[in-house]
Parts: sequence; structure tokens; C-alpha cells
Amino acid sequence: METSVRTFMKENDLLTPGMTVLVGVSGGPDSMALLHFLWRLRETWDLRIVAVTADHQLRGDASREDLSYVKRVCRDWEIEFSGTSLDVASYKQTEKAGTQAAARHMRYAFFEKEMERFQADRLALGHHGDDQAETMLMGLVHSASIQSLTGIPVQRSFATGHIVRPFLCVTKKDIESYCREWGITPRRDPSNHDDTYTRNYYRNHVLPLMKEKNSNLHKTMQHLSESLQDDQAFLKAEARKMVEKIAEIDDKRQSVSFSIFDFLAYPRSLQRRFFHLILNYLYREQPVTLSYIHEKQFFSLLTGEEGNTRLDFPQQLKVERNYRTVLFYFMNEQSQPYYYMLEVPGELVLPNGHRLTADYTDDPVLNAGTVFACRAENVALPLHIRTRQAGDRMSWSGLNGSKKLKDVFIDAKIPLNERDTWPVIADNNGNILWLAGLKKGFPAGNSKEGPFIQITYEKREQ
Repeated sequence: METSVRTFMKENDLLTPGMTVLVGVSGGPDSMALLHFLWRLRETWDLRIVAVTADHQLRGDASREDLSYVKRVCRDWEIEFSGTSLDVASYKQTEKAGTQAAARHMRYAFFEKEMERFQADRLALGHHGDDQAETMLMGLVHSASIQSLTGIPVQRSFATGHIVRPFLCVTKKDIESYCREWGITPRRDPSNHDDTYTRNYYRNHVLPLMKEKNSNLHKTMQHLSESLQDDQAFLKAEARKMVEKIAEIDDKRQSVSFSIFDFLAYPRSLQRRFFHLILNYLYREQPVTLSYIHEKQFFSLLTGEEGNTRLDFPQQLKVERNYRTVLFYFMNEQSQPYYYMLEVPGELVLPNGHRLTADYTDDPVLNAGTVFACRAENVALPLHIRTRQAGDRMSWSGLNGSKKLKDVFIDAKIPLNERDTWPVIADNNGNILWLAGLKKGFPAGNSKEGPFIQITYEKREQ
């Protein structure tokens, strides 16, 4: 085992002499073997070793005893120690997260803080080759994402340095043998044998069957993982270039748009990664309900015959096709329907910051797109300022009859997300006077004699 790990560390440039290395230690066989292995290298490699332990307080006295055990061993081996207790139960309830996700988040937050405190170069974790195989198998069975098949990275950036996993080249059996050889008596978590946990089922039932066919399964899976990660890194870099070139990102509105023509000019593999990069940007944390089905819907949206259509993604994210453009945006307060009444004279600020002002005048502005005027006696007050409703119709000079607002929007090629919040100005009898800034109605009995009601529409500067 020792030769394999040393070779693996050298091949992947995991450690160099003079580094400060934090070791995540739970008290179990994997982390205790890793701590001991690095402890034996400390003088030869001039390493500063610090053990960091987090008690998640999920197993009562047992988890507290794990922390005490690690602390005691570090005192005997003369290793620096830093431990903490984490209130995972409270965090889980506050953040509405699962137990494992909550524990992982808090544990890594602690590790990050300790990395910064010690100005450490590396955080070494005890994941081994069987962990890698389990992770990749679970990704194969439970996900349709290539990313989920790449497994656990050997090394990745973290806090002030990198997370490294020197034991990915060895098996659980190798680690148990190491512990026996060096007289290490680790703590054992009985939940590791509970098959109700998905990972334990793969560990206890699926992996042993596969190892009967390939005793070096851990090496095969590790090689596959590294190959996939290399390919993924290259394709993701190319997809980022694609995003930079064709995507218009509005940080303030948390929206992304791009031309369908430009998008379809790229290979499908980059299109797919572009899609996921956009989701990673928009979601602070991707919802578990997001799946490959949403990806399929997205690509169907691009090739559909309808000029305007919209998809509903989790957490109020909308994906909208507006003729030749796709727009990702969140439905927020500014995107919700509204209904106000406006007296004359009066002023109203809409949820999106745009402003409507109504007043009486004898000298109206008649030819401006942002101003509507009509004879006062033809309007029943108060004015009603609202978003569109089912069945809305309006009429104007030269039109025989009336026309649906939906068709007015389509003719003007107005994006779907703008239609839902576009201000409709109607009088107290329900007559639509103006689709603000877009189409002016023609109230019955209109003439050029005053007094007039004049409404001005001012858009907020973006």
C-alpha cells in the first residue's frame, strides 16, 4: 500500500516538501490510516500536520467520543489538533436540507475556516478507491449527467489551497490491513452496515459482485474517473468561451439571453454544457427536482414551431423562447400580475419602477408613443391600471371591430415575459384605452375638442 500511495501522490503532485497539511479525521479506519501515513512523512517531507475533526452531534455520546478519541491520539502522536461540534440538526431545519447535505455543508465550512486560520496548503481527506467506485456506480444508476460519472476528484481548489485524496489508489481492504500492521484501533460507525442508506447498499452488495469479475475494479474506475474529468474540464472551458461570446448576462435582473441561431452553430456537446453553466449561474444551489427531463424540454423548445413559448423550471425559473431569442429569468415580485386604480390627476409607480402620470389638459400631446390623450367626457373614472386578463380586447381607429390583446402582442413580437407585466390602462367601464407605449385605443365619441385626459408612460432607466 505504501508504495502505491507514494507513487500516486507523486504522479498527481499532491504534496511537496514544506507544506502545511490539514487532515480531515473522523476517527474511522480511512482517516486514521491517512493521518498516520502523513504523520510518518512529516520529518522527511518537512510537513506541518494538523488534524481537524468535526462532531456532527448526530449520534449522541458516540460522536462526542469519536472527537475525544482523535484528540487523544493526536496528543500521543504529537500532532496539532483542532475540533469542533456542529449543530447539524438546527441547520437542517433552518435550511430545509437533508441530513447528509447539511452535515457536509457545515463540515466543509469548518474545514474552510481552519484552512484560512492555519494558512494551509492542503486539506487531505481519506476517500479510497472503493468510495470512488461506489460514487461512480451511484451516478450511473441514479443520474443521466456525465458530470455524475466523473466521480471524486483527486485534487481540487479549496480555500487557501487544495483538497487532496491520496488514498484513491487503494481499497478499503488495503486500509484495514494498514491499520492492523501499525496497531491502529479506529472507531467504528455502526450505521455503515445499515443498507437503508443507498451508499451502504452499493458498498455491501453491488461492489463485491463486481469485484468478483475484476479484482482491480478500483484502479479501472479511478482511471475512468481521471479520463472523464480531463475531458469534462476541456469541454467546460470551451463552453465558457461559448457563454462569453453569445450570452447576454444581466446580473442585476439575474437573467440570461442568447440568439438561437448563434447557439445552434455550436456542437451539441457544447450546447449541453452551455445549458448547465447557465443553470449553475442562475441557481445558488440547484434544486433536486431539476433533471435531464428539463434538458430535453429545453432542446425541444429550440426546435419547436411556435415563435413564443415558455417552460417552467423549479424555483420560479422561466425559460422562454421569443422568436429568435431564448431568455432565462426568475419570476419575482416585478413579474407578478397587478391591479391598481389611478385618479386624475394622479401618479402611479409600477412594480418594475415604470411610472404612469395622469392629468387634465387643453393642449394634449397627440403624436408621442409614450403619451395617450382622449376627451375627458368619454372616459369613466377612475382609471384602472392592470396586467392583461383572459379575453381582453381593444379597438382603435381604422379597425373593424376589436382585437385580442394576445394578438396585438404577437403582431408586435413582444416577449412572453414582458406581456405578463405590460400595463393595460382601462376606464371604469372596462374599455381598454391604451396598451401603454404600444397601442392606443379609440374611445367612442372621441373628438378634437377638450378638455382632455392625458396619460404619460415613463420607463425607468435600466
